[in-house]
Amino acid sequence: MALASMTGFARTTFEAEGAKYSWELKSVNARGLELRIRLPAGLDHLESEARAKMRDRIARGSCYLTLSREAESEQRRVVLNEATLALVVAAARRLSEVDGIDAPTADGLLAIPGVLEDGDVAIHGDAAERRDAAALAALADTIDQLIATRLEEGKRLAAVLTEQLKRIEDLVAEAKSVAAEAPEALKARIRDQIALLTADGAGLSPERLHQEALIAATRADVREELDRLTSHVASARGLVAAGGTVGRRLDFLSQEFNREANTLCSKAFDARLTTIGLELKAVIDQFREQVQNLA
Repeated sequence: MALASMTGFARTTFEAEGAKYSWELKSVNARGLELRIRLPAGLDHLESEARAKMRDRIARGSCYLTLSREAESEQRRVVLNEATLALVVAAARRLSEVDGIDAPTADGLLAIPGVLEDGDVAIHGDAAERRDAAALAALADTIDQLIATRLEEGKRLAAVLTEQLKRIEDLVAEAKSVAAEAPEALKARIRDQIALLTADGAGLSPERLHQEALIAATRADVREELDRLTSHVASARGLVAAGGTVGRRLDFLSQEFNREANTLCSKAFDARLTTIGLELKAVIDQFREQVQNLA
């Protein structure tokens, strides 16, 4: 399974019952799955099924779905829904008789949603069913297109992440090489410190010197951090290779990468190790930035 980005766009046009429509679907990064759907009047009953179709196919991302009718001219055909108007008038009369509320004006009645309908979508019966079926079939095609664009972007991200993981691995190898010189470097540092402390003729007991050497060696030991970084690189490579919805797990791993790099910098006993640690932090930040785009 391939990696998928959370970023994508798709557009599908279709015809139904003499009218032309278009679906537009775009997605951007989000912590989970967020759906925002806009449908024209007379087709808003499709929202629940549209949501279900998207939830079945898309795991993560902020998705914006819009269905539009492509008008063939500037003139819109408006139809009076007499059944709805009759219900509204009857309700207004009851309120006027019982509560003394003023009767509504004609323009007030026509402004009530549902009284006037777009004549181009105000179809019923078998024709409405055929139109709805065509709309949902086109939506399925639109979702397919979006997934394809997200997979294409995911392929590019996979190449970038693989390159960054290789850079992290190389820096860890450099750090291990420097860390191997720790014993000799620490001995030289302790000898210099002892020379300063005993310059005035004061002496230090062998036991105290031994304790100080052990403390310094423990503080400067970065093998555990480097081993964990190596393990994290292997885990991240496995997730990238496995693909699917691994964005959150890779994001967690990037936080672990950063934690170990911070500790490496704080324990660095050599300027070279500090430089490597800072470079590691920079690459890890770039890695996490790319991971934020994954589904």
